[in-house]
Amino acid sequence: MTADISLQDPFTVPGRFWQRLHDGRVQCDVCPRECRLHEGQRGLCFVRGRVDDQVVLTSYGRSSGFCVDPIEKKPLNHFLPGSAVLSFGTAGCNLSCRFCQNWDISKSREIDRLSDAAGPEDIAAAAQRLGCRSVAMTYNDPTVFLEYAVDVADACRARGVRSVLVTAGYVGDGARRELYAHVDAANVDLKAFTDDFYRRVSAAHLQPVLDTLVYLRHETDVWFEITTLLIPGHNDSDAEIGAECAWIAENLGPDVPLHFTAFHPDFKMRDVPPTPPATLTRARRIARDHGLQFVYTGNVHDADGGRTTCPACGEALVERDWYVIGRYRLADDGRCASCGTAVPGRFDGPVGRWGARRLPVSLAGS
Repeated sequence: MTADISLQDPFTVPGRFWQRLHDGRVQCDVCPRECRLHEGQRGLCFVRGRVDDQVVLTSYGRSSGFCVDPIEKKPLNHFLPGSAVLSFGTAGCNLSCRFCQNWDISKSREIDRLSDAAGPEDIAAAAQRLGCRSVAMTYNDPTVFLEYAVDVADACRARGVRSVLVTAGYVGDGARRELYAHVDAANVDLKAFTDDFYRRVSAAHLQPVLDTLVYLRHETDVWFEITTLLIPGHNDSDAEIGAECAWIAENLGPDVPLHFTAFHPDFKMRDVPPTPPATLTRARRIARDHGLQFVYTGNVHDADGGRTTCPACGEALVERDWYVIGRYRLADDGRCASCGTAVPGRFDGPVGRWGARRLPVSLAGS
């Protein structure tokens, strides 16, 4: 795809992680897709392209909008529970998921119509002003706006605000190390556990996502949780769910939180029915049978699937109704109030009380 790109555009900046090829093209190395570009071409993500013999990012400082959300919506259940997070995204994505539930943002080609503009310092200051403990880069994958994401994370850190990525984890090795060196937490969308699904439904591959998860667990201090959207007839068999859970237990450990969430028909998969709640209950049972300690369900009302239980004494530590926290039996440092066992996560004070509110905000001109 070709499109006009100009370094005179204030929202276009030089990119990182690319190389020149012997055939005259340049290769973008931000993600495993490795788009090879002639002058004026954009990659599949649409927001990265070639101009003046280099790869550039065309969406720096542009956003599809800002909203204050509960952190549990990301979903992150073990990271500053109950707190408010300032969420934003840009445009574009490096995957082509047929079921994308943010397709109007991730597949947008109308970059000039992005509704809000804000620099990294503007975002960090707004989060602090709004009482948000963190900023989440979400809606579309922050991998594709890496340069902007890193600068936002650094601006937040300077103000004592945490940063969160909501991502598919489909990122090249060098870019992975750069991106996660700056952030505090991530929710990684493990879309399925077969390469066939990734190729057929997302035009991608499974292994780079697994590489990201192993890297996060063994080479960083980034807190992360995993989400799998269960799609009827595509990735919801007992065998596939069991294989995913066994891999997580063996390669990441039993204490990594796993969220199974319900699919609803959208984008190019409107012919697939919604996920029955019983499927999520079954998946949660399979995960627990494989030894996973913190398994949650999402996009449904499910008291059991929202509960955090002490892995030592069995005490119900956190009760959730959607994003509203009820019973809370964790000390400020995340230890069980009954037996003192430390629950994995990032806890540094009393539970927040943001609840389920969603507050759209505008940063334009701030």
